[in-house]
Amino acid sequence: MRKVSPVALGLMLALGGVSLGVSAPVAIAKEKAPKAPQAKPSAGFIGPVQKLQEAINKKDVAAAQAALPVAQAAAKTPDDAYYLNSMKLNLSILANDGAMQGEALKGMLESGFTPVEQQGQFSAILASRAQDAKDYGTAISYAEKALALGYKPEETNIIMAQAIWGKANRNPAEVARGLDYFKKGIEARKAAGMTVDPQWYQVGVQQASNANLPQITEWAAMAYEAKPSGDNLRTVLRIFQRDNPTMSNRENLDLLRLMQYSGGLAVKGDFLEYAEMAFKGGIYGEVKSVIETGRTTRDARSNFYLTSVDGVENYTVATGKIAGDKATLGAAAADSAKSATGKIAAATADAYMGYGDNAKAISLYEMALQKGGVDAAEVNTRLGIVQARAGNIEAAKASFAKVTGGARGAIAQYWLKWLSRAPAA
Repeated sequence: MRKVSPVALGLMLALGGVSLGVSAPVAIAKEKAPKAPQAKPSAGFIGPVQKLQEAINKKDVAAAQAALPVAQAAAKTPDDAYYLNSMKLNLSILANDGAMQGEALKGMLESGFTPVEQQGQFSAILASRAQDAKDYGTAISYAEKALALGYKPEETNIIMAQAIWGKANRNPAEVARGLDYFKKGIEARKAAGMTVDPQWYQVGVQQASNANLPQITEWAAMAYEAKPSGDNLRTVLRIFQRDNPTMSNRENLDLLRLMQYSGGLAVKGDFLEYAEMAFKGGIYGEVKSVIETGRTTRDARSNFYLTSVDGVENYTVATGKIAGDKATLGAAAADSAKSATGKIAAATADAYMGYGDNAKAISLYEMALQKGGVDAAEVNTRLGIVQARAGNIEAAKASFAKVTGGARGAIAQYWLKWLSRAPAA
């Protein structure tokens, strides 16, 4: 059973604060006034509202703002309320007053005279405004109305998801409900021929991670499919590690090698775990190289991932053994050819692989497979890795394709997925 290094715990996601940055792109067009309903304003309201309308028609914002309180005081019936808020909406557009626009839309909906074809749009705008103001309950209420009216599910579902998450406070059931709406919104955008920012899938990953939901697996896979980057593959691989706690150290090492090959080593713990797994396998050259890479690679904050004390024990022991280890490789390679099985060849290939000598490692892994008596799944996996490192991608794919079943089969599939979707690292 693989013993998970302490440095690996709590490092499943290397995501910072990922924000959606989405609000419904719905607005009232300036050139299109709301359709007039079959409503009759009261007699006392007609004069004040006409003065308000005249000022708006002249685009005299100051005069309209002065006439508005008088018209408001004269409004007595739902009919009056609708006309008043229609004028108020037009004034809000002239004055670029978002708060007034929200009040006007709310008043129009509450009047009962808003045409059905506009109710969904108005509700979606109010939901978006409430979401921006962090009034999540109101946002959910209006988004539900907009969705019930079938208004732009590609936009309204996204608003609904954001509002639910804002109110959920990481409650698993509510976060899951938000993910359902979010997925519906993404699917609706695709159906409408709209693009979906790959970052949105990472939002789903983060939300699922925050609430410790199993949906994280699905969202991580979608994030990778949308953008097959090393960072997104890293998330998938970390989830696989979490879900397969009995994976051996040797299997885990080959998974971490993919993380390194794809450029997915993202935090200090990634480098240290990789070095630890290589150390436990006695692959000293790889221990040295990964720690030195971590010490010379900067993270997003312009700090190096590893300091001189990070992994120092494994590094010191490994570097002390390298000279002696290398001195035995020639004899080991000769013994490999004489041996009845491929065990010596496979072990020697492991060492050459750690020192970056891909050609010798390939030759010895092929010999090991030919002689037999070895774990063919492991040897084919590692043969595929050195072939990929050597730039022979098609040969690597063929080697990985021979690995099936269990954790190794899954790891080989991840290698195949990467090699099929990204250029050689």
